[in-house]
Amino acid sequence: MPAVLLVKTSSLGDVVHNLPVVSDIVRHRPDTHVDWVVEEGIAEIPALHPGVRRVIPVALRRWRRRWFTAAIWREIAALVRTLRAKRYDVVLDTQGLLKSAVIATLARGPTAGQNWRSAREPLAALFYRHAFAVARDRHAVTRNRELAASALRYELETSELDYGIQVTANAQAPTRLPARYAV
Repeated sequence: MPAVLLVKTSSLGDVVHNLPVVSDIVRHRPDTHVDWVVEEGIAEIPALHPGVRRVIPVALRRWRRRWFTAAIWREIAALVRTLRAKRYDVVLDTQGLLKSAVIATLARGPTAGQNWRSAREPLAALFYRHAFAVARDRHAVTRNRELAASALRYELETSELDYGIQVTANAQAPTRLPARYAV
C-alpha cells in the first residue's frame, strides 16, 4: 500500500490550509496511507481528518528553548527513529522552510517540495529530490493542493474544498456553549 508523509509542522493556519491536501490524496489515491509531521501543540488538527493514518508530533518550538539538554537530544533521536522506521513512497514538504526540509530528509523516501522560486525559504529546495514550481500569487490552500498533485502525479480538479474534519463522539467538545463566548 502506498505511503505518503506530509511535513507541515506549523502554524495553526498553515496546518488547517493543508487539510484539503489529504482529502485530495485520498480521493485520487484511495489506497494511500497518509502520515503527517506536525508541531506537538497542534497535533490534534490533522488527527481530525480520517485520511490521516498517523500523526507524528515534533517539538521544534519547545526544543529551541533548551537545545543543549540531554532530554531534548533524546527526543530528537526518538523522532529520527520514528521517521526512519517506515519507508515512504513520497515525503512531501508543503511548508517550504529549511526546518521542514530538514525533517523531510530525515524520513526514508524520496523528498518533494517547492522549487527555488516557489518556496518561502528558497534554500529548502536544495533538500528535495523532486522540486516543483507553484505560483506564489495563489492562496496557500491552492499552492498546497497543486504541489501535492504535481508530486503524486494526479490531475487536480477545481472542485469544492474538502477539509475532511470529522469530530468523533470521543472528541472533547462542549455540549452547551456559555451565553458569552468568543471564537
